[in-house]
Amino acid sequence: MADGTWVTLISLGVTFLFMLGVPVLLVIGYWVIGCSFVLGLTLDNMGAELLNVFNKGFALLAMPLFILTGDLINKSGIARRLSDFAYACLGWIRGGLAMASLGACGLFAAISGSNSATTATIGSMLHPEMVKGGYDERFSAATAAAGGTVGIIIPPSIIFIVYGFLMNLPISELFVAGILPGALMVIGMQFACWIICRMNGWGHLIPLQLNRVLKTAFGAWLGFFAIGLVLWGIYTGKFSPTEAAGVTVGFCVIAGLVSYPINRIMGARDDVSPTDKSFAEMLVVEGFTIPEIPSIVIRSAQITGILAPLIAISVVMQQILSLLGAQETIGNFVTSMGGYHAVLFTSMVIVFFSGMVLESLPVTIILAPILAPIAASVGIDPIHFSVIFLVGASIGFITPPYGLNLYVASGVTGVPYFRLLRYTVPYLVALLSVWILVSLVPDLALILLPKN
Repeated sequence: MADGTWVTLISLGVTFLFMLGVPVLLVIGYWVIGCSFVLGLTLDNMGAELLNVFNKGFALLAMPLFILTGDLINKSGIARRLSDFAYACLGWIRGGLAMASLGACGLFAAISGSNSATTATIGSMLHPEMVKGGYDERFSAATAAAGGTVGIIIPPSIIFIVYGFLMNLPISELFVAGILPGALMVIGMQFACWIICRMNGWGHLIPLQLNRVLKTAFGAWLGFFAIGLVLWGIYTGKFSPTEAAGVTVGFCVIAGLVSYPINRIMGARDDVSPTDKSFAEMLVVEGFTIPEIPSIVIRSAQITGILAPLIAISVVMQQILSLLGAQETIGNFVTSMGGYHAVLFTSMVIVFFSGMVLESLPVTIILAPILAPIAASVGIDPIHFSVIFLVGASIGFITPPYGLNLYVASGVTGVPYFRLLRYTVPYLVALLSVWILVSLVPDLALILLPKN
């Protein structure tokens, strides 16, 4: 049989495996190994390429550190304090708790940089509260899934690190470019949330009390400080993204270890309403002990152990696609569409449909090197295109049949996957609207960048 026939059969085979639920890493790995034999490439070549990815990937060191940061702030109770603050600010609006969960997702994303961690943390904390507050359990779970989409857009972002590594772009500038689009995504979803909750009468209202807002703001000061530390360091150039990740991890470790004994001495309780706590109690999070640190690190290492091999194998997949001429074929198709806007919207359609069946990491690694140069050739700013590309990839987290965040939300809430789909539609409409807006208005991504 011809090489093309073998590649087609291998592709159909791994697609069937993917539909059966085989992990994406194994699916891509099987495809790479099969196509390597068809093209006459040795396994030595694949091993060398896998090793080369990490030998030249200093920027990738930020990825496990930001993942660890997310686990530290969750374990220390900082994430819960951020959620309390968001609810104190929005609880007086119809659907306020759901809107607060979306706001909490944005705040958590500004420290962790992970979509799945954002969905899992906020979903596990606020889904039971939303159900108690009169919200439909399916809507509550869908809200957590949708909120997690900003995890890779609001800096620091793990996927921005990967994109910058692949395309040789300054990661600090990518981080800054994601601030406004990420905020718009949160606001857009909150607006959709408010409409749905108002139509259904969901949620118990709480009065807007300045005292409550101030107390929860003071209680979340460690979270705000961590967010400010990352953004200040990167925006001013004091830290590289990798250094910022290391500094943030160090801060979270110190904060958690110092807070634990103080919390025990003061007798602060997490089950007490913020309005009933003293300012002194609100300033101290739960914290953790030294013996607990290894388990936190192991959890973060497990997530890194999933992502890192996927990055490496996807780079090899990109090499094989190039040898097969796939990149040239896609490139010629996009280029043939015409000028600036035709290339832009064709690229967006490709990213959107790819995100429906693949996680953002392989989408980025496979398509970014193909589409970004074409976009640049028609005058689209590389930083602007990176934001467009990754906002589109993030929407794939709530689009079936893949929809990683839907699986995560289903796992932490117990609501079956297919029962979530109906309630993701309003959020999907909101995110698509923001995506189009960001693509048409470059300043939304570029205005905060330092002027040369």
